[in-house]
Amino acid sequence: MKGFRSVLLSTMGGQAQVVTFALDALLAQGEEIEQVVVLHLSPEDERVQRALVQLWQEFANDFYAHAHRFCRFRHVVVRDGERPLLDIRQEADAVATWQAVHELMAGLKSQGWRMHLCLAGGRRMIGLLALSVATLIFDHYDRVWHMYTPREFLARARDGAILHAGPDDGVRLIQVPMVPWGAYFPALRALAQATPAQVIAAQTRWLDQAEQARCEAVVEQLTPRQREVLQALAAGCSLQEVAERLCVTVKTVHAHKTVILGVCRNVWELPDDQRLSYYFLREKFGRYFGE
Repeated sequence: MKGFRSVLLSTMGGQAQVVTFALDALLAQGEEIEQVVVLHLSPEDERVQRALVQLWQEFANDFYAHAHRFCRFRHVVVRDGERPLLDIRQEADAVATWQAVHELMAGLKSQGWRMHLCLAGGRRMIGLLALSVATLIFDHYDRVWHMYTPREFLARARDGAILHAGPDDGVRLIQVPMVPWGAYFPALRALAQATPAQVIAAQTRWLDQAEQARCEAVVEQLTPRQREVLQALAAGCSLQEVAERLCVTVKTVHAHKTVILGVCRNVWELPDDQRLSYYFLREKFGRYFGE
């Protein structure tokens, strides 16, 4: 995208080719990647050290020789305070990793970088935590990627034996669908020192508030009788039970339900081909009337 500097943020274990494959694929798509940041554990691990040496050679003097372009390279070790993490063995390690990734992404975002996150390398837990942070930090123009590598080629490229895939090798990036909640609820991004549990709790709270506002918008458009029907359906009553409670026919209750669902469709901005039923009303309004 014009006007944005782009950075590739890649998780990595001991396989340097994860980084170069992803970078080559993005450059082939026309992305102007100016910086590559590798996130990893176990800085003393021999496989990690070998991978880093291979990458430093690929980016000597901040020049990516394979693509004949300037591109800065740096690596970030996940730490728990001053201590490098060797692995994620317990919940405290996961929290430390989450906070380290959050600090890294928030810093890049504050500097105006457009981010491409590749989750193909390293511990799966790092990828899961990075994706969790991305939903908080990313904007609509940032991207998350998974890299597909055919097994046969993966075996040949292992340990950096092949750092650049050819057009017939089958390596490709697959975009991961993701909702950037931080773009919708900017206050979430202010939780820089929060734990993952605190962020999730805050995110859930704001989502609940948004749902409550939609429920209120629906209720305000209904007649008193339609509100009674809605409240009964939200409480789990069947159409027959609502009819008996309100002393009307099932046909009348059904007519009210149709109007109510039409209002809901407009408020939630749902497509016309999405089927709605009174189960939708139970889900959305059960807590609203129950509080």
